[in-house]
Amino acid sequence: MKLIKQAQVFAPTALGQKDVLIAGGKIIAIEDNINIKNQPFVEIIDAQGKLLTPGFVDSLVHITGGGGEGGYATRTPEMHINDAINAGVTTVIGVLGTDAQTRSLENLLAKAYALEEQGLSVFCYSGSYHYPMVTVTQSVKHDVMLIEKFIGVGEVAIADHRSSQLTPHELARLTSEVRVAGMLAGKAGIVSIHVGDEPSQLDLLEQVISQFDLPISQFYPTHINRNKALFNSGIDYAKRGGFIDLTTSTTEQILAQGEIAAPQALAQAINQGVPVSQITMSSDGNASLPVFNDAGELIDLQVGEVSSLHQALVDAVQQYQLPLATALASITQTPASILKLKAKGKVGVGYDADINLLEPNSLAIDSVFSKGELVFTNNQSLINTPF
Repeated sequence: MKLIKQAQVFAPTALGQKDVLIAGGKIIAIEDNINIKNQPFVEIIDAQGKLLTPGFVDSLVHITGGGGEGGYATRTPEMHINDAINAGVTTVIGVLGTDAQTRSLENLLAKAYALEEQGLSVFCYSGSYHYPMVTVTQSVKHDVMLIEKFIGVGEVAIADHRSSQLTPHELARLTSEVRVAGMLAGKAGIVSIHVGDEPSQLDLLEQVISQFDLPISQFYPTHINRNKALFNSGIDYAKRGGFIDLTTSTTEQILAQGEIAAPQALAQAINQGVPVSQITMSSDGNASLPVFNDAGELIDLQVGEVSSLHQALVDAVQQYQLPLATALASITQTPASILKLKAKGKVGVGYDADINLLEPNSLAIDSVFSKGELVFTNNQSLINTPF
């Protein structure tokens, strides 16, 4: 049992100075003052002057690596658990991307189980960029219904020269399968959509939504800050009830080509009336960050970093003047709500004890608790791993 004393709690909404009691990996009490003295089974943590937030929820991470667009030597490495924990990320969604041949869902699941054993919370998507979807069982419907880790499918590529050039009917059928599977299993059944930089942008989603009896909320398009035109389309999409996701990993070269930095895009979207319940940020960690020329040839490639999620939070608050509670929601409560992760994304009684303590001015990470266990403090991870 742990008692965190006198922290300024952002749940992500501001609750003021509170004591937070943790037991069995859960938050069991939040009060102005919890008085438990001289009990050997209670560890007291003095958080006076610290900000207490939910652990961050990163809704798009290539935990087994990604890439390969420049050949085998450009396949990116797996995510190490400390890449997440050191950045305050306590929940990740693992995905496949361009490569579903040398990367497999079986490997994705094995990596998810390994990270869980080490202290992280991990969920996954079935499928990958391409249609028909790769699966573990005979269908994505069976994957989502019968394999606990799978909460949806993705990231399905559209408006990208690496996509399968899906038709509206194909995407509608896939979405229907995943939606029904989610309903039957009590899961989100979400369809994560990778949006490339082709001029068609969100046209395929718009066609599916207009032609078929599928809700706009069934889709979760990401990379919406890829360029200004796509971003503007995304703002309109979100105002009509859709969800949009901004990618925090980037490079100077990609920004120079027109990408909008995620914290800047978040602030602009919020200021233009997008509800915080409709917009999130994710890292695209361990993905390749390729740059292609006009002929579709790879000219540069770097690797996405999970740590960019925390830095985007800091920048959103300090550079773009978003309220901390608003910026926090985009990487805690909102992604957890979209993905129906009922015990994640919020500091509340009954929720998992995934907690960050932040420095009040710099927002630097002081301590991280995952499932009630202290896993990061004094600028170092406390997780012992064999590698």
